[in-house]
Amino acid sequence: QVQLVESGGGLVQAGGSLRLSCVVSGTIFSINAMGWYRQAPGKQRELVATITSGESTNYADSVKGRGTISRDNTKNTVYLQMNSLKPEDTAVYYCHAQVVISPRTLVEYTFWGQGTQVTVSS
Repeated sequence: QVQLVESGGGLVQAGGSLRLSCVVSGTIFSINAMGWYRQAPGKQRELVATITSGESTNYADSVKGRGTISRDNTKNTVYLQMNSLKPEDTAVYYCHAQVVISPRTLVEYTFWGQGTQVTVSS
């Protein structure tokens, strides 16, 4: 089974930084787009940043200039560097990946991690 495991979350003061990591493991032929979403209490899950296999990126307006998404294909890992953190960034951050399991069908499936809590104190 494909698994996505996030790490790097925690408690940080406003203005600080965190780097989130997500490792994808299991039966994998290829990983296409990867990304990060977050869900704050009482709010819908929202996109934070995505990165394609060609390393094209896009960011939510709220994190532009503060967040950087990157990936290491040799480690099946995606990262999210967050700087100048604000209390509004407090949320559970979920890793997302579009994974091709079978080299025969090349069908893409969506997988989610369990999430890592980011809490930014003021």
